[in-house]
Amino acid sequence: MMVNSTLSYFLLSTYIHVGNLRYLYFMITAIVYIVIVVANTSLIVVICVNRSLHEPMYLFLCSLFVNELYGSTGLFPSLLVQILSDIHTVFAPLCFLQIFCLFTYVHIQFCNLAVMSYDRYLAICYPLQYNTRMTSNKAVIFIILIWLYSFGKFMITLSLNIRLTLCGNIINSLYCNNYLVVKLACSDTQVNNIYGYCGTFLTIVVPLFPILFSYMRILRVCFSGSKQTRQKAVSTCTPHLVSLLNFSFGCSFEILQSRFDMSGVPSVLRIILSLYFLIIQPLMNPVM
Repeated sequence: MMVNSTLSYFLLSTYIHVGNLRYLYFMITAIVYIVIVVANTSLIVVICVNRSLHEPMYLFLCSLFVNELYGSTGLFPSLLVQILSDIHTVFAPLCFLQIFCLFTYVHIQFCNLAVMSYDRYLAICYPLQYNTRMTSNKAVIFIILIWLYSFGKFMITLSLNIRLTLCGNIINSLYCNNYLVVKLACSDTQVNNIYGYCGTFLTIVVPLFPILFSYMRILRVCFSGSKQTRQKAVSTCTPHLVSLLNFSFGCSFEILQSRFDMSGVPSVLRIILSLYFLIIQPLMNPVM
């Protein structure tokens, strides 16, 4: 039976029946969300209040922390509701809203990390010219462009999805996933698939170019520079690299899981890894 794209709800099928343990999982999840909100909000307030921190590096960090609050809020309220529910349904408009939040979160995160790598490249390779090449005003412009571009780019994806005619409403995930919704379509999805591949390229591959360029130049300076230069490079670049690799790992697994048969992987491990990039990153970055 064909179901129009205006169907009222989706069913999330990955949730496991755990009985009264759901109250324990609810408390753990709520505590994690509170820690994320408090940690990231505290750092945002510190950066905004302390005028000495109104520098490009800290402005980019502030954008990163705001994005982590944004991404976490796109996941945790829904996750908490589903943990306590017996039937794991989500209204279609809220499902598309969650898809919008989570996918723009990923895009903004990668773009932020790319711009931060370029900022580190200027700071290490051109220390005397850094203050003229990367000003606070330029940093604000970069941040605004990243957010506007991410929202605009995914609005196209969302408009393509909403026009689809769907054959079902069961999503094999803990949360709404763009690719899994497209897989439910009865109508032609060729345009969605083409734009999806282009979107993935723009989200992941394109930000890698400034990252690779920046770190190749930084490594060249490190090998040819003094011990002090190497120490500065290690101290400023290590947190960024760890954050980038951690986030890339989490996103890679989620992409693989949504597109390939992962039935050989234990269900609990699949659940943990599907939430990895949405939970560990907002917890780890404030510490880093």
